[in-house]
Amino acid sequence: MLPFTGRLTLVFSPPGPELWHESFPIAKGERQSPVDIDTKVVKYDPALKPLSVSYEQATSRKILNNGHSFNVEFDDSQDKAVLRGGPLEGTYRLIQFHFHWGSSDAQGSEHTVDKKKYPAELHLVHWNTKYGEFGKAVQQADGLAVLGVFLKIGSAKPGLQKVVDMLDSIKIKGQSAEFTNFDPHGLLPESLDYWTYPGSLTTPPLLECVTWIVLKEPISVSSEQMLKFRNLNFSGDGEPEELMVDNWRPAQPLRNRQIKASFK
Repeated sequence: MLPFTGRLTLVFSPPGPELWHESFPIAKGERQSPVDIDTKVVKYDPALKPLSVSYEQATSRKILNNGHSFNVEFDDSQDKAVLRGGPLEGTYRLIQFHFHWGSSDAQGSEHTVDKKKYPAELHLVHWNTKYGEFGKAVQQADGLAVLGVFLKIGSAKPGLQKVVDMLDSIKIKGQSAEFTNFDPHGLLPESLDYWTYPGSLTTPPLLECVTWIVLKEPISVSSEQMLKFRNLNFSGDGEPEELMVDNWRPAQPLRNRQIKASFK
């Protein structure tokens, strides 16, 4: 397990996702993510609370191409943008969001539903404030809560367009730009019905610290918006161009875990 002193740097580089276990033995662990959500064996849990998403004071700072996706980062020094309720105990602060997507609309999401793949998946990453800082939270089994949202092709998502408009300025790895006054609430669907299970980061170091909350209802994005994602590069300045596509990890074994649903 890696030491953490602050923000987590995730690594996405060869070898591919199927070989990560060679560098990170935890990749063969008991609570790895993503998983396939098999609706036939999901268990409705009436004890699950509704989600409380409070993003009204969210303070976005910058957008960054980190070589495996792009992050929109937030001020997490106070409870400005928080997630509560659902399966969670306590308060979780939003630190960043990012996406995973495919080379075509036939794939891209990390979680699947009855083996169905969506073109992309949004991850809003929150950390448990009882641990004081993100770097300590990722070392704990209940340290992070990631809100997953599927993207389907349809009409353009207005709440996403401000992000899409910034992608040309962070085309290559390492590029960043100031990105302020963004409301992440505009990325959520109307319904907050969800599935939940204990899992992991989906990118190395794959730490098993995540309570996953995957929303049932996808958001709609246009083909034009998705094409902007696929114009980004994995590669940095001076390196051969490598388009940033298929930056998703395949579904992992569920093992002894139970996926629960907030809805019947």
